Amino acid sequence: MKTACALHILVKTERQCLEIRDKLAKGADFGQMAKRFSTCPSGKRGGDLGEFSRGDMVKAFDDAVFKGELLSVLGPVRTKFGFHLIKVLYRR
Repeated sequence: MKTACALHILVKTERQCLEIRDKLAKGADFGQMAKRFSTCPSGKRGGDLGEFSRGDMVKAFDDAVFKGELLSVLGPVRTKFGFHLIKVLYRR
């Protein structure tokens, strides 16, 4: 697998990340949560990162995307940017 497409929500604290994950588990829409809470510019697009190659992202994020379960909410994943919730749409 060399490329993947994913959505993510980036926040500053693990606590906020866990709170959002709980809302998602109760049926909240991932894209709406990204628009509301994500500190990443991709939040405006519902967290859509588009398609990217293995190695384009920092290691912890990359590992989650290329090893985690498809279409599930992964995280919290900690990087130098903060805490991420990730939803991998597909891998090729």
